[in-house]
Amino acid sequence: MNRITLQGRVYQTVPGFEDHLKKELGTPKACWGSLFLTSGGGPVFWHQNCWLEPFRLEFDSIGEAASALREIQRNWAACLFTQFRRGRLIASKLPTISVRPRPFPWPIPEAPMGAWTLLDPHTMIASARCSSPFPGGFIEFEEDKLAPPSRAYLKLWEALVRLCRLPGPGERCLDAGASPGGWTWALARLGARVISVDRAPLEERIAAMSGVEYIRHDAFTLKPEDIGPLDWLFCDVVCYPPRLYKWIEKWLASGLCRNFVCTIKMQGGVDGGSADRETADFETPKRFAAIPDSTVVHLCYNKHELTWMKASP
Repeated sequence: MNRITLQGRVYQTVPGFEDHLKKELGTPKACWGSLFLTSGGGPVFWHQNCWLEPFRLEFDSIGEAASALREIQRNWAACLFTQFRRGRLIASKLPTISVRPRPFPWPIPEAPMGAWTLLDPHTMIASARCSSPFPGGFIEFEEDKLAPPSRAYLKLWEALVRLCRLPGPGERCLDAGASPGGWTWALARLGARVISVDRAPLEERIAAMSGVEYIRHDAFTLKPEDIGPLDWLFCDVVCYPPRLYKWIEKWLASGLCRNFVCTIKMQGGVDGGSADRETADFETPKRFAAIPDSTVVHLCYNKHELTWMKASP
């Protein structure tokens, strides 16, 4: 076997948004299916997974390839774009990785999750460490298809799982852009006290949940002192990213909240208009990521949007 460390990182594209990743990366050093090898540079957000320590492995047999991976660690997820039959045979010789839908809340395993692919019958690209703790960078939850008013709660679930923190019973939360109530529903089920703010109403059954207070208002015109101290601030408002950033700046300056989960909409104006993909804002997410103790990610349940998360140490 011949193993060679690759200089740089391998980024796995978000299906349907390959153009955004290419814009962030510029010209990659190499492309393999949905994987781009780059030498690094500025922050990169539009990826499903980042392979942090990639290496190239040349091997003679299926057993040899599987053995090489097992010697490094236990958990490996395949990301195949070619050599599917041979890839499945290698995977069959590795410990099984479950990809079934997960219940919420689901604690992220402490063991690292590696990733690998085949370039040809005898060449593999792999990384023992990845940015995503989920197999192949993807998680699917067991959905509640009856109680929540929309599927938006799924991206909130994913954000909280990634943060490894949940709003506890009695904690005070603001849900900005709450209508029709998907995030409010999820937070109220955790026992949190939720202030739901939107110009559109919540569904009646969500507004009637224990601990929910609805305010009919534009959340961005409310000052932090109008709301008071919070344990968590959540925002899924459709707006241009700079407007969200300016509002969050006020909350950070106030010191009235230390935990945040906000959706950065790459499309959508303050009045519900839309921006085309060519004019999407790539600079404001960098400003969010520069806030201490922050991270900006594309969640599995995000669409043309990113998610900013900040949790108190």
